[in-house]
Amino acid sequence: MRELSRASGMSLAGLYYYFESKEGLLFLIQKHTFSTIVQRLRGRLEGVTDPEQRIRIFILNHLEYFLANPAAMKVLSHEADALNNGFASEVAAIKREYYRVCVGLLDELKESRSLQFSTRIAVLSLFGMMNWIYTWHNPRVDADAEHISREMADIFLRGVMPGKSRK
Repeated sequence: MRELSRASGMSLAGLYYYFESKEGLLFLIQKHTFSTIVQRLRGRLEGVTDPEQRIRIFILNHLEYFLANPAAMKVLSHEADALNNGFASEVAAIKREYYRVCVGLLDELKESRSLQFSTRIAVLSLFGMMNWIYTWHNPRVDADAEHISREMADIFLRGVMPGKSRK
């Protein structure tokens, strides 16, 4: 809270006037972030029926938010388990919803292409690819979210959609 106070120019007492605790502030950051990502995703998926395109939209939505909000992403990655009580359960419910959306998208792809793979492993692998971008992305050197999402989607989808030469 002291670092936030210094960075924002607001007194520590002023921060505690608006946020009863560090946990309360962290809760609001996490709730806002995950709610926004899910809401934006639902809007973008509306009317899109191609399962592969829907997964590509999922990846783009995720990366655009992560790259546009790197400070929030660092907080979420490093403080993921810091919430307790009702705070933790409310954020966990939003995260589960987001996870289930991704599971549904991959299940749609599996059904439409008659594919065989573990949806759970594929979803968690995809999140692993996307969530660590904040540790390496350098906007001066690396491409933007749209370009990176296309490349990540290609890498990910080629892994779950084997070509004719694979058995």
